[in-house]
Amino acid sequence: MQNVVLQSLADAFLQVSVFVAATLYFYYFFVGRYQWLELAHVRQNFPHFEAPLAAFLGALPGCGGAIIVVTQFTKGQASFGSVVAVLVATMGDAAFLLLATKPIEGVMIMVSGLMVGAVCGYVVNAIHPENYLQPDNSKAIPVHTCHAIQDSKRFKVARTFWRTLLTPSLVLALLIAFQFNFDVISPAIEQYVVWFGAVSAFIVICLWSIASPGQDYQAFACEDDKPDPYSRLNKVIQDTHFVTTWVVVAFIFYELCVNLLGLDLRQWFTNYAILAPLIGMAIGLLPGCGPQILVTTLYIQGIVPFSALIANAMSNDGDALFPAIALAPKAALVATLYSSVPALIVGYGIYFIAS
Repeated sequence: MQNVVLQSLADAFLQVSVFVAATLYFYYFFVGRYQWLELAHVRQNFPHFEAPLAAFLGALPGCGGAIIVVTQFTKGQASFGSVVAVLVATMGDAAFLLLATKPIEGVMIMVSGLMVGAVCGYVVNAIHPENYLQPDNSKAIPVHTCHAIQDSKRFKVARTFWRTLLTPSLVLALLIAFQFNFDVISPAIEQYVVWFGAVSAFIVICLWSIASPGQDYQAFACEDDKPDPYSRLNKVIQDTHFVTTWVVVAFIFYELCVNLLGLDLRQWFTNYAILAPLIGMAIGLLPGCGPQILVTTLYIQGIVPFSALIANAMSNDGDALFPAIALAPKAALVATLYSSVPALIVGYGIYFIAS
């Protein structure tokens, strides 16, 4: 069991965390140079472009675009159709994980979510009035509802950790990705690499656990607020730690199923593949990005099929569901149920095409 845990920690850090950190840094670098578009302006002057714009914001990696649309809906600045569009299109933080490890599939998910989300937005606005289920505008609108312990000392430790280890970790991760044989150097090096990755992953989890209050499900399942003090590197560190923690959970969960319970999830999904899209969709109904990262991790490991992944991506609402539940619970429930319909249609469409 010790070897299982060590290998899971090492794989999570060297096969996922390092690439996620690099992807996040470049993403935040480019996104930070552009301003978000206001749906209110588009809705007033170019109403036919509201649903595609909402879907585009949702298709962007992370939960920021979806939270913006949901927030503008609660202020009366966006239609209910735009909420459905953005929830269908968003994949949350799981998109970073997929783009870092399987970029082709990641782009396919983003493009599919954008197109399906836009269509759903048009359909919903044709069925319902634009202000359907809109809450009282006098309520205060929190942009985010997750809370973190903002500690400059913690970020100082984390920044030192990543500045010291990112380059050697990236070199090791690339060597592993290209299946380099460490035995040509020394038979003991491979075991040292496992310990290095395991210890690094453990440090990352400890830094994340210190930052999170851990008081309820929401604190575990959604990413933290913007770090204080804010910097691009701090945000990269914060999101990388969150993704890493859930990836480790997924890795260990799979190994425990195989080694303790005797349940081979890969074989189970092969034998009951017809249920895979339904399971992916059902997990997507859970708020937050954590459970969705677990599904994406199992897909990367070759356990969950693509049909389940795309069904999960379209049904999951990421962290945007938390403020929606707080301020417009009925709208959140209806929009989530609406997003499950295209998730099942597309998921089973992919399943039958691939069969």
